[in-house]
Amino acid sequence: MTDAIAATTRWQSCAIVEVGTRTSAIKSFFLRLSEPFDYTAGQHVDVRLTAPNGYAAMRSYSIASAPSSKVIELAIERLPDGEVSPFFHDVAQVGDTIELRGPLGGHFLWPGPSNKPVLLIGAGSGVVPLMAMIRYRKASGEPVPVALLLSSRTWDDVPFRDELLELERSLPDFAFALALTREPATRRTDFSRRIDYRMVADVAGRLPVSPGCAFVCGSNAFVDIAADAALALGLEVGAIKTERYGA
Repeated sequence: MTDAIAATTRWQSCAIVEVGTRTSAIKSFFLRLSEPFDYTAGQHVDVRLTAPNGYAAMRSYSIASAPSSKVIELAIERLPDGEVSPFFHDVAQVGDTIELRGPLGGHFLWPGPSNKPVLLIGAGSGVVPLMAMIRYRKASGEPVPVALLLSSRTWDDVPFRDELLELERSLPDFAFALALTREPATRRTDFSRRIDYRMVADVAGRLPVSPGCAFVCGSNAFVDIAADAALALGLEVGAIKTERYGA
C-alpha cells in the first residue's frame, strides 16, 4: 500500500470549529483536519461515530468546500431514521471532535483544466459535491463556463441559496436555475416543476457552447431522469458522472 493510499484509509481526529444552518434540514460542519490532505472537488470522506460500548456507525459525506484549506465543510442533511445525522444536528457542537478518513472517490471529480463547459444537475443535498466544484471554479479562476440546475421543494429549502445567487451575479460564466417542486418559482429563470429533458436542455442552452461533461447528484430516480436528459443532449455516456444518495 502506498503512503498516499494509506493516508486516505487512516482515521484521524478532527475538531468542529464552526456550525452553520443551511436549511431547516441541513447544517454545515466545519472541521479542522489534524492531518491535512489534498483533495479534488467532488470527493468525500467517511465519518465514524463510536459509542461507549464500542458500537460504531459510519457514513460517507461529500466535501462542500473548495480544496484550499485545512478546514473542510460537510453539509449534513438530517435523516429522521439515520444513525449519524441526528447526532450532528442534535448533539455535535463547536469544540467536539469526530473521526474521519479520506479523501475518497475517484469517479465524481472536477474534470481539471478544460475550455469545455460543465453542466451540473443536483437535487437537495445532492448539491454538496457540486458546490465544491463551483467554489473551486471560482477560486482557481479557470475559464470554464458552468451551469447549475438545482431541484428543491421550496425556495427556503435551497442549500447555499444566497451564495449561489451572489455567484450568479458576480460570475459572468456561471448560470444558475432552480426547479421548485412544491411552490411556484418567482424568478423568470427558474422552473415550477420536476426536472425533465426540456428543462435540462434549457439550462444547458445558457452555456456559450454545448457542455463537454455533466455531473448529476441526487436520489436514484432523480439521477436516472437527469442522466437520460444529459444523454439526449448528445453527451457520451462516459462524459456523464453520477452520484446517488441513499444508494
